Amino acid sequence: MVVVGIPADGWAGLPPAARTELTRCDVLLGGRRQLDLVPDTGAEQVPWPSPLLPALDGLLREYAGRRVGVLASGDPLLSGIGGTLVRRLGAKAVRVVPSVSSVALARARLGWPADGAETAEVVRITGTDVSPVLRAAGDGGRMLVLSADGDTPGAVAALLARHGFGDSRLTLLENLGAADERRLDGLARDWAHEPVAPLNVLAVAVAGPEAPPLTPGLPDDAFAHDGQLTKSLVRATALAALAPRPGELLWDVGSGSGSVAVEWARLHPANRAVAVEARADRAERIRHNAERHGAAVRVTHGSAPAVLGELPRPDAVFVGGGVSEPGLLPACHDVLGPGGRIVAHGVTIEAERALAEAHAAYGGELTRLSVQRAAPLGTFTSWEPARPVTQWSVRI
Repeated sequence: MVVVGIPADGWAGLPPAARTELTRCDVLLGGRRQLDLVPDTGAEQVPWPSPLLPALDGLLREYAGRRVGVLASGDPLLSGIGGTLVRRLGAKAVRVVPSVSSVALARARLGWPADGAETAEVVRITGTDVSPVLRAAGDGGRMLVLSADGDTPGAVAALLARHGFGDSRLTLLENLGAADERRLDGLARDWAHEPVAPLNVLAVAVAGPEAPPLTPGLPDDAFAHDGQLTKSLVRATALAALAPRPGELLWDVGSGSGSVAVEWARLHPANRAVAVEARADRAERIRHNAERHGAAVRVTHGSAPAVLGELPRPDAVFVGGGVSEPGLLPACHDVLGPGGRIVAHGVTIEAERALAEAHAAYGGELTRLSVQRAAPLGTFTSWEPARPVTQWSVRI
Protein backbone atom coordinates (compact mmCIF):
# COMPACT_ATOMS: atom_id res chain seq x y z
CA MET A 1 0.00 0.00 0.00
CA VAL A 2 1.18 3.49 -0.83
CA VAL A 3 -0.07 6.65 0.89
CA VAL A 4 0.47 9.83 -1.10
CA GLY A 5 0.12 13.31 0.30
CA ILE A 6 -1.68 15.61 -2.14
CA PRO A 7 -0.85 19.34 -1.99
CA ALA A 8 -3.64 21.88 -2.27
CA ASP A 9 -2.81 22.52 -5.93
CA GLY A 10 -3.47 18.86 -6.66
CA TRP A 11 -1.93 16.75 -9.42
CA ALA A 12 0.14 19.66 -10.74
CA GLY A 13 1.94 19.99 -7.44
CA LEU A 14 2.94 16.33 -7.19
CA PRO A 15 6.49 15.32 -8.11
CA PRO A 16 6.79 12.81 -10.99
CA ALA A 17 7.64 9.94 -8.63
CA ALA A 18 4.40 10.43 -6.68
CA ARG A 19 2.35 10.56 -9.90
CA THR A 20 3.95 7.33 -11.05
CA GLU A 21 3.03 5.66 -7.76
CA LEU A 22 -0.62 6.60 -8.21
CA THR A 23 -0.86 5.55 -11.86
CA ARG A 24 0.27 2.04 -10.84
CA CYS A 25 -2.59 1.59 -8.36
CA ASP A 26 -5.69 -0.52 -9.00
CA VAL A 27 -7.69 1.23 -6.29
CA LEU A 28 -7.52 4.75 -4.90
CA LEU A 29 -8.99 5.44 -1.46
CA GLY A 30 -9.43 8.96 -0.14
CA GLY A 31 -11.68 11.81 0.74
CA ARG A 32 -13.88 13.17 -2.01
CA ARG A 33 -11.82 16.35 -2.19
CA GLN A 34 -8.55 14.46 -2.64
CA LEU A 35 -10.03 12.10 -5.24
CA ASP A 36 -11.27 15.08 -7.25
CA LEU A 37 -7.69 16.39 -7.45
CA VAL A 38 -6.48 13.28 -9.30
CA PRO A 39 -7.20 12.70 -13.01
CA ASP A 40 -8.58 9.42 -14.30
CA THR A 41 -5.72 6.94 -14.01
CA GLY A 42 -7.82 3.85 -14.67
CA ALA A 43 -7.96 3.02 -10.97
CA GLU A 44 -11.22 2.43 -9.10
CA GLN A 45 -11.87 5.48 -6.94
CA VAL A 46 -13.43 4.76 -3.54
CA PRO A 47 -14.40 7.65 -1.24
CA TRP A 48 -13.94 7.13 2.48
CA PRO A 49 -17.16 6.18 4.28
CA SER A 50 -18.34 8.23 7.23
CA PRO A 51 -17.50 7.45 9.96
CA LEU A 52 -14.22 6.10 8.63
CA LEU A 53 -12.56 4.20 11.47
CA PRO A 54 -15.33 1.62 12.09
CA ALA A 55 -15.30 0.73 8.36
CA LEU A 56 -11.53 0.85 7.78
CA ASP A 57 -10.68 -2.77 8.57
CA GLY A 58 -13.47 -3.98 6.28
CA LEU A 59 -12.16 -1.84 3.43
CA LEU A 60 -8.64 -3.15 3.89
CA ARG A 61 -9.91 -6.74 3.74
CA GLU A 62 -12.06 -5.99 0.68
CA TYR A 63 -9.13 -4.70 -1.37
CA ALA A 64 -6.46 -7.04 -0.02
CA GLY A 65 -4.28 -8.40 -2.84
CA ARG A 66 -4.80 -5.37 -5.09
CA ARG A 67 -2.45 -2.41 -5.51
CA VAL A 68 -4.02 0.16 -3.21
CA GLY A 69 -3.21 3.85 -3.11
CA VAL A 70 -4.44 6.10 -0.34
CA LEU A 71 -4.75 9.85 -0.85
CA ALA A 72 -4.13 12.21 2.05
CA SER A 73 -3.49 15.92 2.54
CA GLY A 74 0.11 17.17 2.72
CA ASP A 75 2.08 15.00 5.12
CA PRO A 76 0.00 11.83 5.77
CA LEU A 77 1.87 11.16 9.01
CA LEU A 78 0.99 14.55 10.52
CA SER A 79 -2.06 13.44 12.54
CA GLY A 80 -3.52 11.91 9.39
CA ILE A 81 -4.58 8.63 7.81
CA GLY A 82 -0.96 7.60 7.31
CA GLY A 83 -0.40 7.10 11.02
CA THR A 84 -3.65 5.14 11.36
CA LEU A 85 -2.64 2.77 8.56
CA VAL A 86 0.87 2.27 9.94
CA ARG A 87 -0.59 1.37 13.33
CA ARG A 88 -3.03 -1.05 11.67
CA LEU A 89 -0.71 -2.70 9.14
CA GLY A 90 2.83 -2.02 10.30
CA ALA A 91 5.48 0.29 8.85
CA LYS A 92 6.78 -2.31 6.38
CA ALA A 93 3.37 -2.66 4.72
CA VAL A 94 2.79 1.07 4.18
CA ARG A 95 4.93 3.29 1.95
CA VAL A 96 4.39 7.00 2.54
CA VAL A 97 5.07 9.70 -0.06
CA PRO A 98 4.55 13.06 1.67
CA SER A 99 4.08 16.56 0.34
CA VAL A 100 4.84 19.72 2.29
CA SER A 101 2.54 19.73 5.33
CA SER A 102 0.01 22.46 6.03
CA VAL A 103 1.88 23.14 9.28
CA ALA A 104 5.14 23.79 7.42
CA LEU A 105 3.35 26.05 4.92
CA ALA A 106 1.61 27.96 7.71
CA ARG A 107 4.89 28.52 9.55
CA ALA A 108 6.46 29.75 6.33
CA ARG A 109 3.65 32.23 5.69
CA LEU A 110 3.77 33.56 9.24
CA GLY A 111 7.52 33.40 9.87
CA TRP A 112 6.97 31.27 12.97
CA PRO A 113 10.00 29.12 13.88
CA ALA A 114 9.50 25.41 14.56
CA ASP A 115 11.82 25.43 17.58
CA GLY A 116 12.65 27.55 20.59
CA ALA A 117 10.35 29.58 22.81
CA GLU A 118 8.34 30.80 19.80
CA THR A 119 7.24 27.30 18.79
CA ALA A 120 3.53 27.05 18.09
CA GLU A 121 1.70 24.04 19.50
CA VAL A 122 -0.21 22.13 16.82
CA VAL A 123 -3.82 21.32 17.77
CA ARG A 124 -5.83 19.02 15.53
CA ILE A 125 -9.63 19.32 15.57
CA THR A 126 -11.43 16.23 14.27
CA GLY A 127 -15.10 17.08 14.90
CA THR A 128 -17.22 19.79 16.43
CA ASP A 129 -15.42 19.83 19.80
CA VAL A 130 -12.87 22.65 19.70
CA SER A 131 -12.10 22.67 23.44
CA PRO A 132 -8.59 21.14 22.95
CA VAL A 133 -7.38 24.63 21.96
CA LEU A 134 -7.78 25.73 25.59
CA ARG A 135 -5.17 23.21 26.71
CA ALA A 136 -2.63 25.18 24.66
CA ALA A 137 -4.01 28.64 25.49
CA GLY A 138 -1.90 30.95 27.63
CA ASP A 139 -0.93 34.60 27.30
CA GLY A 140 1.90 35.08 24.78
CA GLY A 141 1.66 31.54 23.40
CA ARG A 142 1.07 30.45 19.83
CA MET A 143 -0.86 27.61 18.29
CA LEU A 144 -1.70 26.27 14.86
CA VAL A 145 -5.17 24.76 14.72
CA LEU A 146 -5.73 22.15 11.99
CA SER A 147 -9.42 22.69 11.31
CA ALA A 148 -11.94 19.90 10.81
CA ASP A 149 -13.93 22.05 8.36
CA GLY A 150 -15.00 25.58 7.56
CA ASP A 151 -16.93 25.90 10.83
CA THR A 152 -13.90 25.33 13.05
CA PRO A 153 -12.41 28.87 12.96
CA GLY A 154 -15.64 30.52 14.09
CA ALA A 155 -16.11 27.96 16.85
CA VAL A 156 -12.52 28.46 18.05
CA ALA A 157 -12.94 32.25 18.05
CA ALA A 158 -16.15 32.00 20.10
CA LEU A 159 -14.56 29.58 22.58
CA LEU A 160 -11.50 31.78 23.09
CA ALA A 161 -13.64 34.88 23.61
CA ARG A 162 -15.87 33.01 26.09
CA HIS A 163 -12.88 32.03 28.24
CA GLY A 164 -11.10 35.38 28.42
CA PHE A 165 -8.92 35.13 25.30
CA GLY A 166 -10.96 37.53 23.15
CA ASP A 167 -7.92 39.71 22.35
CA SER A 168 -6.08 36.79 20.74
CA ARG A 169 -5.05 37.54 17.17
CA LEU A 170 -6.29 35.01 14.64
CA THR A 171 -4.89 34.42 11.16
CA LEU A 172 -6.88 32.15 8.90
CA LEU A 173 -4.90 30.49 6.11
CA GLU A 174 -7.15 28.92 3.49
CA ASN A 175 -6.13 26.43 0.79
CA LEU A 176 -2.44 26.73 1.54
CA GLY A 177 -0.36 26.15 -1.59
CA ALA A 178 -3.30 26.45 -4.00
CA ALA A 179 -3.96 29.17 -6.55
CA ASP A 180 -6.87 30.46 -4.45
CA GLU A 181 -4.89 30.62 -1.20
CA ARG A 182 -6.29 33.32 1.08
CA ARG A 183 -5.38 34.95 4.38
CA LEU A 184 -7.81 36.59 6.81
CA ASP A 185 -6.87 38.35 10.06
CA GLY A 186 -8.81 39.50 13.10
CA LEU A 187 -9.33 39.27 16.85
CA ALA A 188 -11.18 36.37 18.42
CA ARG A 189 -13.81 38.65 19.98
CA ASP A 190 -14.54 40.36 16.62
CA TRP A 191 -14.28 37.32 14.34
CA ALA A 192 -16.89 37.48 11.59
CA HIS A 193 -15.16 35.83 8.61
CA GLU A 194 -17.78 33.30 7.55
CA PRO A 195 -18.02 31.17 5.53
CA VAL A 196 -14.47 29.91 5.02
CA ALA A 197 -13.00 27.07 2.97
CA PRO A 198 -13.03 23.59 4.57
CA LEU A 199 -9.27 23.26 4.03
CA ASN A 200 -7.79 25.78 6.45
CA VAL A 201 -5.31 26.31 9.25
CA LEU A 202 -6.04 28.81 12.00
CA ALA A 203 -3.01 30.49 13.59
CA VAL A 204 -3.57 31.91 17.07
CA ALA A 205 -1.34 34.41 18.86
CA VAL A 206 -2.81 34.05 22.32
CA ALA A 207 -3.67 37.04 24.51
CA GLY A 208 -5.43 36.57 27.84
CA PRO A 209 -4.90 34.74 31.12
CA GLU A 210 -1.60 33.05 31.86
CA ALA A 211 -1.34 29.37 31.06
CA PRO A 212 -1.78 27.10 34.11
CA PRO A 213 1.45 25.54 35.38
CA LEU A 214 2.49 22.16 34.03
CA THR A 215 2.93 20.69 37.50
CA PRO A 216 0.00 18.75 39.01
CA GLY A 217 -2.01 20.26 41.82
CA LEU A 218 -3.73 23.23 40.19
CA PRO A 219 -5.31 25.72 42.61
CA ASP A 220 -8.73 24.66 43.84
CA ASP A 221 -10.35 27.71 42.26
CA ALA A 222 -9.28 26.44 38.84
CA PHE A 223 -12.32 24.15 39.05
CA ALA A 224 -16.01 24.79 39.49
CA HIS A 225 -17.20 22.62 42.39
CA ASP A 226 -19.75 22.28 45.18
CA GLY A 227 -17.20 21.26 47.80
CA GLN A 228 -16.79 17.74 46.39
CA LEU A 229 -13.23 18.33 45.26
CA THR A 230 -9.91 16.58 45.77
CA LYS A 231 -7.94 19.49 47.21
CA SER A 232 -4.81 20.76 45.49
CA LEU A 233 -2.04 19.25 47.65
CA VAL A 234 -3.83 15.93 48.05
CA ARG A 235 -4.59 15.88 44.32
CA ALA A 236 -0.90 16.35 43.55
CA THR A 237 0.00 13.31 45.65
CA ALA A 238 -2.71 11.27 43.92
CA LEU A 239 -1.41 12.18 40.46
CA ALA A 240 2.15 11.40 41.51
CA ALA A 241 1.04 7.93 42.60
CA LEU A 242 -1.05 7.45 39.44
CA ALA A 243 2.11 8.24 37.42
CA PRO A 244 0.52 9.28 34.09
CA ARG A 245 2.32 8.43 30.87
CA PRO A 246 1.54 9.77 27.36
CA GLY A 247 -1.46 8.16 25.69
CA GLU A 248 -2.85 6.46 28.80
CA LEU A 249 -6.48 6.25 29.93
CA LEU A 250 -7.64 7.00 33.49
CA TRP A 251 -10.89 6.13 35.20
CA ASP A 252 -11.82 8.80 37.78
CA VAL A 253 -14.54 7.04 39.77
CA GLY A 254 -16.75 9.13 42.05
CA SER A 255 -15.31 12.08 40.20
CA GLY A 256 -17.10 14.97 41.95
CA SER A 257 -15.68 18.01 40.14
CA GLY A 258 -13.50 15.96 37.77
CA SER A 259 -10.31 17.64 39.01
CA VAL A 260 -8.16 14.48 38.94
CA ALA A 261 -9.48 13.46 35.50
CA VAL A 262 -8.89 16.96 34.11
CA GLU A 263 -5.34 17.19 35.47
CA TRP A 264 -4.49 13.73 34.14
CA ALA A 265 -5.77 14.60 30.67
CA ARG A 266 -4.10 18.00 30.44
CA LEU A 267 -0.62 16.61 31.15
CA HIS A 268 -0.30 15.33 27.56
CA PRO A 269 -2.49 15.85 24.46
CA ALA A 270 -2.77 12.06 23.98
CA ASN A 271 -3.97 11.41 27.55
CA ARG A 272 -7.64 10.58 28.09
CA ALA A 273 -9.86 10.15 31.10
CA VAL A 274 -13.32 8.83 31.89
CA ALA A 275 -15.04 10.56 34.81
CA VAL A 276 -17.74 8.44 36.48
CA GLU A 277 -20.23 10.46 38.52
CA ALA A 278 -23.64 9.44 39.91
CA ARG A 279 -25.09 12.96 40.30
CA ALA A 280 -26.29 14.72 37.16
CA ASP A 281 -25.39 18.22 38.38
CA ARG A 282 -21.85 17.17 39.15
CA ALA A 283 -21.53 15.35 35.83
CA GLU A 284 -22.43 18.59 34.07
CA ARG A 285 -19.90 20.48 36.20
CA ILE A 286 -17.20 18.01 35.15
CA ARG A 287 -17.99 18.71 31.50
CA HIS A 288 -17.57 22.44 32.18
CA ASN A 289 -14.22 21.91 33.92
CA ALA A 290 -12.98 19.67 31.11
CA GLU A 291 -13.84 22.28 28.47
CA ARG A 292 -12.28 25.05 30.54
CA HIS A 293 -8.93 23.23 30.56
CA GLY A 294 -9.16 21.68 27.08
CA ALA A 295 -8.95 18.20 28.62
CA ALA A 296 -10.06 15.01 26.85
CA VAL A 297 -12.47 13.81 29.53
CA ARG A 298 -15.49 11.64 28.75
CA VAL A 299 -18.19 11.92 31.40
CA THR A 300 -20.22 8.83 32.34
CA HIS A 301 -23.30 9.62 34.43
CA GLY A 302 -24.04 6.58 36.57
CA SER A 303 -23.21 4.64 39.71
CA ALA A 304 -20.10 2.52 40.13
CA PRO A 305 -19.43 -0.35 40.03
CA ALA A 306 -22.56 -0.95 37.91
CA VAL A 307 -21.46 1.22 34.96
CA LEU A 308 -17.80 0.20 34.90
CA GLY A 309 -18.38 -2.75 32.57
CA GLU A 310 -19.40 -0.33 29.81
CA LEU A 311 -16.09 1.56 29.86
CA PRO A 312 -12.88 1.03 27.87
CA ARG A 313 -10.15 -0.72 29.85
CA PRO A 314 -8.03 1.81 31.78
CA ASP A 315 -4.32 2.08 32.44
CA ALA A 316 -4.95 3.60 35.87
CA VAL A 317 -7.88 4.18 38.22
CA PHE A 318 -8.53 6.87 40.81
CA VAL A 319 -11.38 6.38 43.27
CA GLY A 320 -12.28 9.62 44.98
CA GLY A 321 -15.86 8.91 46.03
CA GLY A 322 -17.88 5.84 46.94
CA VAL A 323 -14.83 3.94 48.24
CA SER A 324 -16.95 1.98 50.73
CA GLU A 325 -19.42 0.83 48.04
CA PRO A 326 -19.39 -3.01 48.13
CA GLY A 327 -17.33 -4.50 45.33
CA LEU A 328 -16.05 -1.18 43.97
CA LEU A 329 -12.37 -1.44 44.86
CA PRO A 330 -12.09 -5.10 43.73
CA ALA A 331 -13.78 -4.21 40.42
CA CYS A 332 -11.37 -1.33 39.83
CA HIS A 333 -8.35 -3.44 40.78
CA ASP A 334 -9.29 -6.46 38.69
CA VAL A 335 -9.79 -4.51 35.45
CA LEU A 336 -6.15 -3.38 35.41
CA GLY A 337 -3.47 -5.21 33.48
CA PRO A 338 0.26 -5.49 34.29
CA GLY A 339 1.69 -2.06 35.09
CA GLY A 340 -1.71 -0.64 35.97
CA ARG A 341 -2.07 1.67 38.96
CA ILE A 342 -4.92 2.30 41.36
CA VAL A 343 -5.17 5.11 43.90
CA ALA A 344 -8.12 5.51 46.25
CA HIS A 345 -8.90 8.13 48.89
CA GLY A 346 -11.13 8.00 51.95
CA VAL A 347 -11.99 10.39 54.78
CA THR A 348 -14.62 8.38 56.71
CA ILE A 349 -14.20 5.41 59.04
CA GLU A 350 -16.18 3.28 56.59
CA ALA A 351 -13.94 4.30 53.70
CA GLU A 352 -10.80 3.63 55.77
CA ARG A 353 -12.10 0.14 56.55
CA ALA A 354 -12.57 -0.54 52.82
CA LEU A 355 -9.08 0.77 52.04
CA ALA A 356 -7.53 -1.37 54.78
CA GLU A 357 -9.30 -4.46 53.39
CA ALA A 358 -8.05 -3.66 49.89
CA HIS A 359 -4.53 -3.20 51.21
CA ALA A 360 -4.71 -6.59 52.96
CA ALA A 361 -6.01 -8.26 49.79
CA TYR A 362 -3.84 -6.62 47.14
CA GLY A 363 -0.86 -5.05 48.88
CA GLY A 364 0.44 -1.62 47.97
CA GLU A 365 0.79 1.32 50.34
CA LEU A 366 -1.49 2.96 52.88
CA THR A 367 -0.69 6.60 53.61
CA ARG A 368 -2.45 9.14 55.77
CA LEU A 369 -2.27 12.70 54.45
CA SER A 370 -2.81 15.57 56.83
CA VAL A 371 -2.74 19.19 55.66
CA GLN A 372 -2.86 22.24 57.92
CA ARG A 373 -3.00 25.84 56.80
CA ALA A 374 -2.27 28.97 58.74
CA ALA A 375 -5.44 30.94 59.54
CA PRO A 376 -6.42 33.85 61.83
CA LEU A 377 -7.33 33.01 65.42
CA GLY A 378 -8.49 36.23 67.01
CA THR A 379 -5.55 38.58 66.78
CA PHE A 380 -3.15 35.66 66.33
CA THR A 381 -2.42 33.04 63.70
CA SER A 382 -2.98 29.33 64.23
CA TRP A 383 -2.97 26.10 62.24
CA GLU A 384 -6.33 25.05 60.82
CA PRO A 385 -6.36 21.34 59.93
CA ALA A 386 -8.29 19.82 57.05
CA ARG A 387 -9.82 16.37 57.39
CA PRO A 388 -7.08 13.73 57.12
CA VAL A 389 -7.19 11.69 53.91
CA THR A 390 -6.22 8.04 53.81
CA GLN A 391 -4.65 7.02 50.49
CA TRP A 392 -4.28 3.47 49.24
CA SER A 393 -2.08 3.03 46.16
CA VAL A 394 -0.86 -0.07 44.38
CA ARG A 395 0.83 -0.95 41.08
CA ILE A 396 -0.29 -4.21 39.48
